[in-house]
Amino acid sequence: MPSVDSSGVPTPSRLEGKGKAIVVCWFLGLGCLVSWNSIMTIADYYYVLFPRYHPSRVLTLVYQPFAVGTMTILAYNEAKINTRKRNILGYILFFLSTLGLLVLDLATGGKGGVGNYIGICVLVAAFGVAEAHVQGGMVGDLSFMHPEFIQSFFAGLAASGALTSGLRLITKAVFDKSDHDLRKGVVLFLAISTSLEFLCIFLYAFVLAKLPIVKYYRSKAASEGSKTVSADLAAIGIQTTESQSAVDAKIERLSNKQLLSQNVDYALDLYLIYVLTLSIFPGFLYENTGSHRLGSWYSVVLIAMYNVWDLISRYIPLIKCIKIESRKGLMIACLSRFLLIPAFYFTAKYADQGWMMFLVSFLGLTNGYLTVCVFTAFPKGYKAPEQNALGNLMVIFLLGGIFSGVALDWLWLIGNQKF
Repeated sequence: MPSVDSSGVPTPSRLEGKGKAIVVCWFLGLGCLVSWNSIMTIADYYYVLFPRYHPSRVLTLVYQPFAVGTMTILAYNEAKINTRKRNILGYILFFLSTLGLLVLDLATGGKGGVGNYIGICVLVAAFGVAEAHVQGGMVGDLSFMHPEFIQSFFAGLAASGALTSGLRLITKAVFDKSDHDLRKGVVLFLAISTSLEFLCIFLYAFVLAKLPIVKYYRSKAASEGSKTVSADLAAIGIQTTESQSAVDAKIERLSNKQLLSQNVDYALDLYLIYVLTLSIFPGFLYENTGSHRLGSWYSVVLIAMYNVWDLISRYIPLIKCIKIESRKGLMIACLSRFLLIPAFYFTAKYADQGWMMFLVSFLGLTNGYLTVCVFTAFPKGYKAPEQNALGNLMVIFLLGGIFSGVALDWLWLIGNQKF
């Protein structure tokens, strides 16, 4: 007979489906950012179409207010939201928006102009709304499951950047003889991204919920008073009831304010990680690194190197002996990264491309490593409804750091002749 945990939910003798769940979470993380990373990776194409409009900076600045604003609303109401509908809606919106980019380019023949630029901005804003639905929903959901699930999800987020960069290098090599050929690569690129988004809709709706280990964690969360898992459990034929233990659990649940006050250092860590990263990546790499021997390949290679090291670093915390678990250690590491700002400035001004590649790699390495360290640390010691709430709150600070970094990235243009 299976054992029973403190919540009264039968504990499986084996963690059946753990490997499959890790793979599915990786693909769902991939789908959460593949659309956005598509935009960032084909920015060289948009610089050809819209040379005066600072595409990498403007599109990022359009994207973030919608992501942060939507995420704030969803986090405030997270305990009442149907997580299944939230995540499926997010992936559908990603799919439609990426398809919209492809259709827009095909319909306009790859022409520039302010009208087409506004159309791209609208679709990018939709990406922001979709990310708030998916990233907050998935992080909240995975926060009360096995730590390797959330690690795999964030590895998938980074993999989206590495994958899009790899595809971009291939398509650029094949189709880089002229601007027209460059467009062929971009069309192929967007078609692949659209297909990946459709795959994520299927994986979340029909695969993840049926895995035994996911059923176990969601049933356990329901027994602790979580309403957000009810629809996912109902989709596989498990009906939840309002037991007395669930009522008691909800009464004892810490408020969002209390949760944030107990974890303000983790929230600040995430904010600092991403305000630094996005103040450099990708705008500085596209517009402030000058001309080098690699020519038009230079910025594409830099973006690829960042994404690859960001992906690799998200697996490093799986090695326990080199994972930072000290709250003070995480804060010191996050603050130390700000030394990269003068390092990038002087490297762009005086050093060659080799040093810039090294710095970009280190930026990606520290970004991914510290992100996973924080997201696997804060859920410990809380009940499922609190872990879900904390996951949503942490994503707000992550997106807030990105938004602030994007705004600060414009400061690099002061004194820049291109501006």
